[in-house]
Amino acid sequence: MGRLTGGDPSLLRRINSAVVLHALRGAHSPTLTDLTRITGLSRPTVEGVVEGLFEAGLVVEAGPEDGAARRQGRPARRFRFRAEAGYLLGVEIGSHRVSALLSGLDGRIIGAGSREVSETACADDRLDQVRGVIADVLRRTGVARSSLRAVGVGSPGIVEADGTVRLGTALPDWTGLPLGERLRRSFRCPVLVENDANAAAVAEHWKGAATESDDIVFVLAGLSPGAGSLIGGRLHRGFGGAAGEIGALHLLGRDVTPEHLLSTTDTPLDPLDEHAVAAVFAEARHGDAGARAAVERFIQRLVHDVAALALALDPELVVVGGWAAGLDGVLDPLRDELARYCLRPPRVALSLLGEAAVATGALRLALDHVEEQLFAVEGTVTARR
Repeated sequence: MGRLTGGDPSLLRRINSAVVLHALRGAHSPTLTDLTRITGLSRPTVEGVVEGLFEAGLVVEAGPEDGAARRQGRPARRFRFRAEAGYLLGVEIGSHRVSALLSGLDGRIIGAGSREVSETACADDRLDQVRGVIADVLRRTGVARSSLRAVGVGSPGIVEADGTVRLGTALPDWTGLPLGERLRRSFRCPVLVENDANAAAVAEHWKGAATESDDIVFVLAGLSPGAGSLIGGRLHRGFGGAAGEIGALHLLGRDVTPEHLLSTTDTPLDPLDEHAVAAVFAEARHGDAGARAAVERFIQRLVHDVAALALALDPELVVVGGWAAGLDGVLDPLRDELARYCLRPPRVALSLLGEAAVATGALRLALDHVEEQLFAVEGTVTARR
């Protein structure tokens, strides 16, 4: 499946093809007359573009609408975008779980799967689980691996443009891992790797709590929190891909790490030990004074870190996700802190996508790549400058 314009270098041809294809994708079985009206292009131009889309396998003729056969005369030909002309994968690689979402070229999810993985698993074992869950999803949906057009991956860490993890302390053996290169061996299509908080921010803007906002901050709240941001509707990675690393703010004059903040002893918690973390919160709920003080310290640090980022970026909306998003007492202190320091405090909302946020954002990353390549779109949310 090649570019819409084939070998025609004409910019006008590219623009017309993109306009018609977007109209086809957004309309319900339009006729040539409908497409002419929607796009504002001439009928001969629309006919020529549709013919090219037929040849590219992106458009087929749809059946007549109900009742059309009973009307006098031959019904007008109707067309539809072939979402099944290719497929996309969105993958999340986490400390305890790997997951995958599968969609057609319209971004509608048709398959999903996940596998548990140990937080101590080495990189090779973790990637084996990733390949396994992808194989499971493809097998259940009957989609051939060769029909995949792009794969998006959300991973912890600071990620280079080529998919190398420049720094990744959340997973064993992750710093320096050529993640993109390793995964590309399993596919014949592009594999795009993104920081997990960045992917989640994109997901909330696409299908979650931030669909009506273009200036947002998404907080992946945990012991070592991270954040992703959209500025003017575009993903902001920073010069080296490290934008939003609020988990390192304790290095700026704050000696106590989050692991110490949530500890009820002199020994810091292991950031990947979910059972130890859950135990502290359970003890706090049951009234243990030491645990309640630890949770309060943790929440206050998280609130201060998010407020620092909000002051720098002035977002319209802050979306809170990750396992700490469900904690009692997170949102109200955050709203109060932002109201103290921001001229126009941003709205604060919980993630609507929950644990699916990172994989959904990775799927959007793959969809954006296809739109850049096939739909002649150059200004997608995740496009790298």
